[in-house]
Amino acid sequence: MTTKQVLKRFLGEVPFTAELYWLLRQNGRPITRFSLKRLQDHIPQLMEEAARLASAAQPTGRHIFIFASLHYWIEHAAMLALGLAAQGNRVTLGYLPYGEWLKPIDRFDLRRQNVYARRVLEQLSPLVQCVSFLNLRGVNTLPAALLEAVQTVSTYDTQYTLQIEEFDPGDATYQLRLERNTAVAQTALAWLQANRPDTVIVPNGTIQEMGVVYRVARHLDIPAVTYEFGDQRQRIWLALNSEIMRQDTDALWQAYNGAPLTEEQMGRMKSLMMARQRATIWQNFARRWQSEPAQGGQKLRAELGLDERPVVLLATNVLGDSLTLGRQVFSRTMAEWISRTVQYFIGRPDVQLVIRVHPGEVLTRGQSMVDVVRQVLPRLPEHIHLIKPKDKVNTYDLVEVADLGLVYTTTVGMEMAMAGLPVLVAGRTHYRGRGFTYDPESWVTYFKMLGQMTDRPQAFRLSDEQVHTAWQYAYHFFFDFPQPFPWHLVRLWDDVDARPLATVFSDPAYVRTFAYLAGQPVTYAVPTNEVEQAMDATESQATREEQA
Repeated sequence: MTTKQVLKRFLGEVPFTAELYWLLRQNGRPITRFSLKRLQDHIPQLMEEAARLASAAQPTGRHIFIFASLHYWIEHAAMLALGLAAQGNRVTLGYLPYGEWLKPIDRFDLRRQNVYARRVLEQLSPLVQCVSFLNLRGVNTLPAALLEAVQTVSTYDTQYTLQIEEFDPGDATYQLRLERNTAVAQTALAWLQANRPDTVIVPNGTIQEMGVVYRVARHLDIPAVTYEFGDQRQRIWLALNSEIMRQDTDALWQAYNGAPLTEEQMGRMKSLMMARQRATIWQNFARRWQSEPAQGGQKLRAELGLDERPVVLLATNVLGDSLTLGRQVFSRTMAEWISRTVQYFIGRPDVQLVIRVHPGEVLTRGQSMVDVVRQVLPRLPEHIHLIKPKDKVNTYDLVEVADLGLVYTTTVGMEMAMAGLPVLVAGRTHYRGRGFTYDPESWVTYFKMLGQMTDRPQAFRLSDEQVHTAWQYAYHFFFDFPQPFPWHLVRLWDDVDARPLATVFSDPAYVRTFAYLAGQPVTYAVPTNEVEQAMDATESQATREEQA
């Protein structure tokens, strides 16, 4: 440890030293990556707009508490807080001034970040009251249920950060996350017990300090809303009393199950699927789903040397993705499911197995599913094929030639069902149990189904009714599950400039979403064409921006 580090550690425990240093030496500027500059630049205009709206709004009597950590989530939470305050709610924004979730920070620098954040966020008063959890005293001990919850979140944090499924509890990342998560649980429990808001709102709700605060709120039986962003602009995922990354679509499916798609809806869904297959941008979606456009199944069959034996397509997830955390059904991990499945196919040369490792792995740094396969099979037999993340192969060409699909939680499983393929789902995903997949609950059932389906794949092809059900479900998942929302986390301030607070509440679709965020249960009976019409202009603009 250097002399400077020793001095900062000492000064970090001396009252007011970090605060005085920030005032005298930093002149109000942020340090390191923890910057709220864009928020600070927008505050004068935002406060003017929010105050005007709030003065005309009828007070709701609701106290809403929003919590965020990390500077980008704090900025987004501040915008959300102002929007809710403009509607007549009493809003408190709680925060922790961390700039990184996985790197240690000495208390001296953390206190400097804290005073900087406080100076910026206090400008939101009197519309939004801001409270730093770094300054509060928490309870001394946690109840057993919350201790277990803290350990669960810390496990998810470690898996998410290192992109691994199994680790030593002595790992430095786990210990860091456990320390921080324990501290925020103690503080949150004390503050929520003392203040008891009507609704708690947190981003994500599964990982990091936000996931802990969500669990503390539910432990106290306080209604809690979690929210996240997918790949659609001007849309938000949200859930009441559930982790949004669990993507609980029960209410959605209860509202729409059995209602056939209109011709317009089917056309819209087909258009989206065509864009996914062609690796092109579509309307308000912000990314391509494939790196290569589809070339056709026959061409791919020739390139891979596939013959007339049945083809089984195993599609993996990206390890550590929030959509895979805690999704086990009968396997200990996703890697174990892949490993045991590959072992099964070693003894099935009458069937061709194609393993499609998720293309998103090119952006990751953790364990690759390629390594999982290689640990079982250093050399692949002729009937097992491994498609690596960087291989120029379109997944939809693989779907075209497959007879059976195997998935953990990836959306590809739903799309295989839309093509009529029988799909075995090994993880707890949102489309499991919706009537168009096969959903084993144990290893015994899994391998029994796998044997039957590989012996006679055509006998398990989905019926026309099941295929139609898959299309119906997919449509409502893509277009009705996300709610209209003006400001995406990515490109937040571009969105704020394009959709100022002063104009947002003239759109009934946005008004409804803010009501959901305030704790009103989501109502899926709203006619979808109303939302579609409200989104047409922004979707068209997003397309033009992407093309430009």
